[in-house]
This record gives sequence, C-alpha cells and structure tokens, in this order.
Amino acid sequence: MRRVGTLPRSETQTSEAIVDLSIVIPAYNESSRIERTLERLLAFLGARAHSWEVVVADDGSRDRTADLVEAFAAARDERRIRVVRLGVNQGKGAALRAGVLASRGARVLVMDADLATPLEELSALEHALDAGHQIATGSRAVAASRIQRAQSPLRILLGRAGNLWIRLLAVPGIHDTQCGFKLFDGNIARELFARSRENRFGIDIEILCIATRKMKLDVAEVGVAWEHQSGSKVTWRDYVDVLFKVPRIALWVQRQRP
Repeated sequence: MRRVGTLPRSETQTSEAIVDLSIVIPAYNESSRIERTLERLLAFLGARAHSWEVVVADDGSRDRTADLVEAFAAARDERRIRVVRLGVNQGKGAALRAGVLASRGARVLVMDADLATPLEELSALEHALDAGHQIATGSRAVAASRIQRAQSPLRILLGRAGNLWIRLLAVPGIHDTQCGFKLFDGNIARELFARSRENRFGIDIEILCIATRKMKLDVAEVGVAWEHQSGSKVTWRDYVDVLFKVPRIALWVQRQRP
C-alpha cells in the first residue's frame, strides 16, 4: 500500500451523510450483465451491518440498462438501488460525476459494472481509510495485486507506457490510476468530482491529479485482485485519447485554485 500526501480532516468539506456507503457504477449498454452485477451486490451488501445505496449512472445507453436496473429494484421493493440517467452518451467521466454528485454516503466506492475487481476487495480499501487515508485506489501494478486473467499483450503494453507517462506528468507516486475500483471519503469524493471536467476515461487521472497535486489529500494505492472481463468498452483509441490528454489535465489542474 502506497501513501501520497496528507490533509488534516478539519480542512475537508463537510455535509451530512444519509448512508454509510454509496456504490456508484457508471454503465453504458450493460444490459447483458447489469442484473447479475446487482444480484452479487445485494448478496454482498446484505451480509454487512452498514447502511448503503447503489447508484447506477446510465451514460445514455442505447439498450435497456436503465430500465433493467429500475425493474430489478422495483421487483425487490429495493429503494436503495436507483438510477441517474444521462440523456445522451457522454463518457465514463460524465457518468461518474453525475453518480458521485447524486450520492449520499459517508464513503463512496466507484466500481465498474463488469466486476473486474471482486467486491470482497472493498475491505482492503476500507482498512486504508480506517488508517487515516482519504482515498484508496485499487491497483493492478503493486506487489500485493493479483491478476487472475490478464489483458491482451497490446493492452498491457499500452497500459504500462501510459502509467509511466501519467506518473511523469500528472500523478507521481501512483502506479495504476486506471483501475476502476476506488474508495473515497464521501465529502471529498463529491468535492473532487464537482471540480472535475473530464467526460471520458481521463477522469481517473484528473481526479487523482487534483487530489494529490492541488488538494494534497492522503491517497493509498492498494493492491487488489483483478480479472479481465470480455465486452470491455475501452478501445485502443481510448488509450491514445487518454495519453494525449495527460499534459492538458496536468496543466489545467496546476492552474486550479487550491
């Protein structure tokens, strides 16, 4: 587990949380697996004593993703599961921003709909926040990580080159910014995403860049289990798009207020 920066808790934004944990899932055309994901979430959360909510941020899906989530919740009379609908497809960043800003948890977990990182890895991130960190970001690039099914060689090559580029220009000290499994102090999550502007896959870099370089927050990089899932929405063009955006993100964040 790696630690980056510190900020006394007294300096963070405060607001009243309604639940202990919000889980925010960005979703675009996930009708083939969103119900299975929600079933696993219900089983996992049902075994915990904490209060919770699940916010599915539907990114203008062309299929029935949002309708399926609402039907799933209605069939179980489960008001803790809700949908935030974006009228048109804007990208992962826009969906995450909408979902996080609609959250009401003392802590906020963002995760991918494909469950590439098992839900059981949440405990490792929670331990990091319990220890005083304000953000815990799952990582596939530290010694404690466990890759159970790797990506293609091309994706691995692009990912390694991208991580080096990102550390050099935007987020020094964090070896994997792109893992979709991250846990935040809730107020900090809502402040960070309110300050963000990236609409696509650059959102992870932007959020961690603001957190570490501008707000001086305490970030832990935590090794997690991870398994590549078929049907990924990330293409090689998205990798290239992110790499081109890194200098712009770093410069924009540097010009932000503290």
